[in-house]
Amino acid sequence: MNGIAAIATILLFAQCSGNAGNTPNTTSSNGAGVSSDMKIAFVEIDTLLVQYNFWNDLNMAMVQKEENVRATLNQEARKLEKEMQEFQRKVENNAFVSRERYEQEQARIIKKQQDLQNLQNRLSEELATENQKNNLMLRDSINSFMKEYIKDHPYNMIISNTGFDNLLYADPKHNITQEIVEGLNKKYGPSTANK
Repeated sequence: MNGIAAIATILLFAQCSGNAGNTPNTTSSNGAGVSSDMKIAFVEIDTLLVQYNFWNDLNMAMVQKEENVRATLNQEARKLEKEMQEFQRKVENNAFVSRERYEQEQARIIKKQQDLQNLQNRLSEELATENQKNNLMLRDSINSFMKEYIKDHPYNMIISNTGFDNLLYADPKHNITQEIVEGLNKKYGPSTANK
């Protein structure tokens, strides 16, 4: 009962102080005052990423690297597959002159399998590291731009919106995505895809 009375008192006090002084304060659900002249905007991250030339260029380069890695691994896997088939054919035809020769060839094939697995792991790690580096560069480029952007724009807060993750509803007039995309692209320059 004391808790309910305390909340009611806080709400009553907030309403009275807001009406008495004609101040532009509103009260949030927890009783904290929020200035009504606070300017908030939002940016749709999905749209930004699709339209940001820098991110598109990074993605294009990553896709090319992934294709090259896949082609290299497929080529090595085909070579190994042929050697394994040849080894199996020799085994079936008793083509090895000695048990020692058979074991040497078997060890060589197993080593090539391990080498291919190691190559796959190394190339996958390199791609993951580069992808992480690209994400950091993206974040840094946006943060750097936003620090400059906010100097000339009267926003107290700019919120990112990815689907329904952070923002359930906002009036579209507060959506500054296109303005941010245009500013980022102007700073970065034309995409290499457009050259």
